This record gives sequence, C-alpha cells and structure tokens, in this order.
Amino acid sequence: MDTLEREKRAVYRRNVYGTSVVEFVWGLGFPIMLESTFLQLFLKHLGASDFAIGAVPALFIAGISCFPLFASYCARNYRMKRPVVLALHLCSAFSVVLFGILLLAITSTALVIPLFFFCYAIFSISIGLTIPVWLNYLVRIFPDAQTVSALGFMMLAQNTGKIVASLIMVRVVERFAFSPTSSAVVFIVTGVVFIIASLCFLITREIADPDDPPPDNGSLGQHIATTLADIRANRRFLVFLAADLDFPVVLTIMSFYANYATLHFDVPLAVAAGAFVACIYSGSITVNIVLGAMNLLSLKQKFVLGKTITLSLLLILIVLPSLPAFFLVSYLLGFVRAIRNMVYAPAVKNFCKKVDVTPYFSLAPILTLPVAVGYPLLFGRLLDLLAGLGVDSYRVVFGISFLFICLTLVLSFYTDFTAENKATGGRTGPAASCGAEQTT
Repeated sequence: MDTLEREKRAVYRRNVYGTSVVEFVWGLGFPIMLESTFLQLFLKHLGASDFAIGAVPALFIAGISCFPLFASYCARNYRMKRPVVLALHLCSAFSVVLFGILLLAITSTALVIPLFFFCYAIFSISIGLTIPVWLNYLVRIFPDAQTVSALGFMMLAQNTGKIVASLIMVRVVERFAFSPTSSAVVFIVTGVVFIIASLCFLITREIADPDDPPPDNGSLGQHIATTLADIRANRRFLVFLAADLDFPVVLTIMSFYANYATLHFDVPLAVAAGAFVACIYSGSITVNIVLGAMNLLSLKQKFVLGKTITLSLLLILIVLPSLPAFFLVSYLLGFVRAIRNMVYAPAVKNFCKKVDVTPYFSLAPILTLPVAVGYPLLFGRLLDLLAGLGVDSYRVVFGISFLFICLTLVLSFYTDFTAENKATGGRTGPAASCGAEQTT
C-alpha cells in the first residue's frame, strides 16, 4: 500500500461522516427539486401542459450536460478541489432561495410558470457546474478499494433525509395544497437547507495527490479537443455511455407517472407528492445497504440488474396500474435510480484510469445530450398529441420506453467491465466477464 492510500485510509471515517452529513441535509431538500413528484404536481396545479412538464427534466438534463465542461476547465488547475465544490454547491442553493423570494413577491399567476423555468434554469446550470467537480472529489478522497462502500454509506444518509422530507411533504400538501404562498415558503426553506448542507463539506479532508497533472495553460477549445480525442479512443467507455442511455428514460418516467396516477386512477395529490416519494427513497436505501455498504454484486451485475428492474416496473405501469402497484413502482424507481447513481462514478473512473477524471464526467453528458434532453420532451409531446386516448396515451409512451430499455439492456451485455478490480471494490464473476472481447 503506498503512502497516499494510507493517508486516505487514515481519514476515511472522517470523510464518510462529512460527506454523509452533507448528503443527509441535502436529502431534506431533494424531494422538492430533483427526481421527485412535487415540481410536476406543482406545475400541473398551475395549468402547465404535459410538454411543459416534460421540459423540467429536459431543462435539468441540459444544464447538467452542457455546463460541466466549463467547470472542468475552470477547476483543472486547482490542486485541492474542496473550495470549488463548496462554492458551486452554494450557488445552486441560492438559486432556489431566489425563486422562493420572487414567488412571494409576484402578483400575477401568469408569470409564475415563466419565472419558475427561469430560476430552474439557473439551478440546473449551477448543478451542472457542480456535478463533475463533486464526483471527482468523491472518488479522490476515498481509498480506491473502499469507494463503492463509502458512496453506499453516503447515499444511505441522503435517502434517509429524503424520506424524512417526503413524509413532511404529505402533511404540507394536505394542509396547504399548492398555494403560491405555501409553495414559496417551501422553496425558501429548501434553499436554506441546501446552504447549511453545503457548509458541511468543511468537515471533510482532502489529501493532495502527487500524481496530479501539471498546470494546464491551454484554451477551453484545446481542453475540449484533448478530452474528446481521449474519449473517442476509449471504446469501452463509449459502449458504456450507449448502454447508460436508459437513465434519462427513468428520470422521464419519474416525471410523469404521478400525473398518470392522479389523473386516471384517483390517487390523492398528497399521496403522490409525499408517499410516492417516500417509497422512491426506500428503494434507494435498500440499494445503498445491499449493493453499496455490503457491496454485493460486481459493477456489471448491478448495471444489468437496474435495466431488468426498469423493464419490470414499466410492465406494471402498462398492465397492472392500481394504488398498490404505484407504491411498488415508486419503490422500484428508487431502486434503479440508486443503482445507476452508485455505478456511474466508479465505472467512469474504471474506464478513465486517470487521477483527475473531471473531464470525463464533464464531456460524457454532452455526448448523450440528444437522447437525455429529447426523450422527456418527446414523451411530453406525445402525451399532448395522444390526449384523446385518455389513459391509453400513457400506456403507449410507457410501451415505447419499454422497447428503448430493451435496447440498452442488450448493449449492457457488451459493456466491458473486465478491468474492474480493487479500484472499484467490485467482485468479479461470470456477469463481470461478459463481453470480455470488447477492448479499448
């Protein structure tokens, strides 16, 4: 074991604790802003179209896809990444507070939806700048062999916070529905929670890596060209990106299934806004414990499992929609989302084989942007066009999603995870060695 690994092991518990505190407190605000049902029900209450609702995940994906490159370029010469991670998290938090304050001050309800999309664009851009630096920071501060377990503990804390917040949301929606004043207070409190959480990064400790690349004085164009050439030559990584295209489909399903439940199956708004979200995060917690902290299955086995479960939940939505089924689907959505979030960072590091993998985290979303942004917009547009079919309009778009996930499942078998070793902490086995003929 080299000196760097020993130093990382010495602060491992501190860093797990520090990142877990950050994620728990951020988790208290996530049911409002990210991968939940609150925003979609809030907009529907204001009279937004399905296309506008589909624009929420599309806008978020665009923000986290187009702007990471700027973060990668600006952060490339900062040897210690913690100050950058902290500053970017604070920017995201202040954008949420801004929307809440403006929502309190606004007098015309016609302006609420445009105002929301303006502030959500700022939030999405800020998160886009944050994600690549944050992911690189996480895989940097933990020992290679303990990265997956550390991320499991961290996400367990985050999802615990999400469940606490989602249960609170049930009461808030039951009492106040989606009135402008109560919604404004919810957004302000969420932003303040994000600010407090961001400051908890000060608990963590970063160890300088002697293998950090020398300062890069090249232009942004040179930075992009170098990274793009490296990725284009990395066939294993490109196959992985293609197989990972099911993730925007999962996010799209999460953005619409609550409206499917409330509009066509008489599910109460409060249940969809709170209880569904609690089930989503319960599924995430299950993954964080079983596949994260316990680190069962290899990266590839986890990758394939997520797609298989996604196919199952789509069949349930198409064939057996009911209140108990929606709870099960919520749980399974949390399960598959957590698997992908757990696999993505160590997988990218595994394929990249570099000390600073921020450029990979930054450019990869741009390569998948057409599908990531186009799919939720297409989903929403199809629902508008097929509105005359009633409940069957949702079954049609869920069926299209099912076929798309089948394609990514096939690609996942050709994704070469054979290089995973102590760097990812994954176990090897038949599923891990599948597709070994694919080489870089």
